[in-house]
Amino acid sequence: MTLGCLLAAPAASAAAESPSIEPGQWKITSTTRMNGGTMPPTVKTRCLTPEQAGDVAKTFGPASNTVNSTCAPAEFETTGTQMKWHLQCKGQLDFDVRGDFNFDSHTHYTATITSKGWMAGKLMNDTKTDVVGEHIGECPQ
Repeated sequence: MTLGCLLAAPAASAAAESPSIEPGQWKITSTTRMNGGTMPPTVKTRCLTPEQAGDVAKTFGPASNTVNSTCAPAEFETTGTQMKWHLQCKGQLDFDVRGDFNFDSHTHYTATITSKGWMAGKLMNDTKTDVVGEHIGECPQ
């Protein structure tokens, strides 16, 4: 069973305190370690609208797509350029997901996202993803 952490839809109160970043095209480099093994880095691009860039809590917050598990509302903490969130779900698959973001400028951020999943009390998934986001210009037309 796979946990989908789509990074969207957090508590609205976090948005008012969130740092902001530049809209436009972003290069996202992710390095994932899963159950002790490191996967090759992945590089993707993502276009952020002005609305998405202005509300990083909504854009980079957690969302769960679960079947047979119930999630508590995500907990958020934002201070200055930092944003942290925590999501826990219980059910057929129990999981715990944490995000720790540092928006060190309007054109650069780093993040670490950790997730652990248990089924019948046994750890089935232990993942840590390090992310670097770099603003690379305007969105393609």
